[in-house]
Amino acid sequence: MSSEQPAATTAENGWTDPNYKPLPGRLGNLTPTQQAALDRFRKELQDEGHFVPERMDDATLLRFLRARKFDVEKAKQMLIACEQWRKDFGVEDITKNFDFKEKAEVDKYYPQFYHKMDKDGRPIYIERLGKLDIKALYAITTQERQLQRLVYEYEKFLTERLPACSKAVGHPVETSCTILDLQNVSLSQFYRVKDYVMAAASIGQDRYPECMGKFYIINSPWAFSTVWSLIKPWLDEVTVSKIDILGSGYKDKLLAQIPAENLPKEFGGKCECPSGCSMSDAGPWNPNTQ
Repeated sequence: MSSEQPAATTAENGWTDPNYKPLPGRLGNLTPTQQAALDRFRKELQDEGHFVPERMDDATLLRFLRARKFDVEKAKQMLIACEQWRKDFGVEDITKNFDFKEKAEVDKYYPQFYHKMDKDGRPIYIERLGKLDIKALYAITTQERQLQRLVYEYEKFLTERLPACSKAVGHPVETSCTILDLQNVSLSQFYRVKDYVMAAASIGQDRYPECMGKFYIINSPWAFSTVWSLIKPWLDEVTVSKIDILGSGYKDKLLAQIPAENLPKEFGGKCECPSGCSMSDAGPWNPNTQ
């Protein structure tokens, strides 16, 4: 494949960033073998009645192919299983009707939120497991609603956040930058929320593959090695390779990836949203924050 192709693709798609070069296995940077796999994958899905045009564009099909190392049969099994899960879990109903009325209350006991972009244009997702108060949390919500919220946010991530970030930086953005804050997490806390964490990890990995770009685990306590040994076997090696486990000296690493004005002050940045960063939903996807 000629080195000119990515630039041509960028121009054709109207991307404004002249320096954008697609990573391998993405549109504009496919080997002939990968292109053939994509064409075959699309055709087989169409021929077998599994193709859903509105959510199976080439970029999405490539996410499933990359997750299965461009093995078309395995990617097809993964996508068909995902479609069945969408029906069983009621994803379409969630995207249309889910209302997380308890969001402000849940934010006090388990903050989970998107907030601005990193230096590569990725939406930043922050989860503060260390603030978890499991008893207070499950007095106001349930694990099922937490998972429905997770899926609602994943769908919004794909249909609203990524397109807005892509437009803002002038090139395709397909992944997130995640910060998981474990400050003050105890083993007993983790064990009480383990089922939710495992279910959430499974949904992310199996139903929304290749959405993780950077993943920073910060303030990891000494006991985290025990927790990590429980979580790690659930994750594939590609996922594990993107995870950076940091202790309390994480600020330089985060600021190398995230502009200081986009990083909340409590993590060493300069951002102080008037309503609190965790409730602001600040980012290019939210015109009220621009």
